[in-house]
Amino acid sequence: MTQLGWLGIFRLGLVQTALGAIVVLTTSTLNRVMVVELALPAMLPGVLVALHYMVQMLRPRMGHGSDVGGRRTPWIVGGMAVLAAGGTLAAIATAWMETEQIAGVALAVFAFLLIGAGVGSAGTSLLVLLAKRVDPTRRAAAATVVWMMMILGFALTAGITGKLLDPFSTLRLVQVVAATSLIAFVVALLAVRGVEGSPTAPRAAADVVSSNQTAAPSRTPFRAALAQVWGESQARLFTIFVFVSMLAYSAQDLILEPFAGTVFGYTPGESTQLAGLQHGGVFAGMLLVALMGSVFGGRQIGSLKVWTVGGCIASALALFGLAAGGFMSGDWPLRETVFALGVANGAFAVAAIASMMSLAGAGGAGREGVRMGLWGAAQAIAFGLGGFAGTVAIDITRAFIESPGFAYALVFACEGVLFVVSAVMALRIAGAPVPRAARDPLVADPPFMSGIEGKA
Repeated sequence: MTQLGWLGIFRLGLVQTALGAIVVLTTSTLNRVMVVELALPAMLPGVLVALHYMVQMLRPRMGHGSDVGGRRTPWIVGGMAVLAAGGTLAAIATAWMETEQIAGVALAVFAFLLIGAGVGSAGTSLLVLLAKRVDPTRRAAAATVVWMMMILGFALTAGITGKLLDPFSTLRLVQVVAATSLIAFVVALLAVRGVEGSPTAPRAAADVVSSNQTAAPSRTPFRAALAQVWGESQARLFTIFVFVSMLAYSAQDLILEPFAGTVFGYTPGESTQLAGLQHGGVFAGMLLVALMGSVFGGRQIGSLKVWTVGGCIASALALFGLAAGGFMSGDWPLRETVFALGVANGAFAVAAIASMMSLAGAGGAGREGVRMGLWGAAQAIAFGLGGFAGTVAIDITRAFIESPGFAYALVFACEGVLFVVSAVMALRIAGAPVPRAARDPLVADPPFMSGIEGKA
């Protein structure tokens, strides 16, 4: 199977752009409409977004389906179709809430379940396709390109639809979201067309059910396939690493701006600018990993192992810096610390995603979709829990600690400890070799394995 060039990588990145375009409308714009224009409880969109994360627990099952068929494109196209339908129904449900709240909420629950299923199907198979078709030396750069194109989808959609929604009406909301969903689906359909090439039959050798039995992927039940993947020490440890690190990554999302306002006296505008500074740091961190991976791909400084572990440690230090800011208040350089946190988070995130791509076939071919689905499910669950856990932790600490700065400091310090634990896990993964015979030739010598630095 030929490796993808940069044009192919950019084409698959367009799928992420299309995916991001729909997701940002459903998790951001509809959220605001429910709370502000319709005066509904903020808990409602919170529960709906949590549902969209919850249903992504099905990612391993979806990945197994693509493994069995030996094709990823149908799952990407089908997932985008379900996502587009879910986005449109979510807008209709929101408009319906204006007159029939119960019926509208019921439809919204169904719509957000579709959104989660669509994201899970398209996102999992897209990563597997990238893992199988991108040269190992390009994976960090490819992960950066694809994720930055998803963020581009967020930004472009928010800017364009923001203008189209004024003057606001629920009818205009449905029209804009439906049109955006349709355009996104068409873009994804055209972007993925012909990229995967001819179907390849999955190899039976990778589907050992027990020491005495070998079954072709098409005859291996999902539970057996999942049990086999979970039985791989690398896959199991990496799943736990993804969950813990992404929990730490997302736990500060909903408390950083309140921290800036409560402890440092930032105005709403200033705290929003602070969030923008953090996102700028994330971009810089992603670009840094891609650049270093491309320039020093054959040396240790360019390995994903270094950037994943280093990103976790740097994120921990930045969070410890925020904790120190809770004690020192106005005397602490908050903006510089937040930017540093963004850079560290961006470096860690893109290195972890590229590592997923590398490790997807490390335990043998024929289970790439199950492995990627397992890690995607761990990531989704962590993101769903992270923001909620951060806010709950603040409520608890502020109930027992009089000083808000001390309360926030304790929570940020705990998040930093989670990143330290993640770094230790990443080091353990790096030191756990996989037998050469078990490796997929397309992802040979993945960066987390020992000895990679001299082979990239």
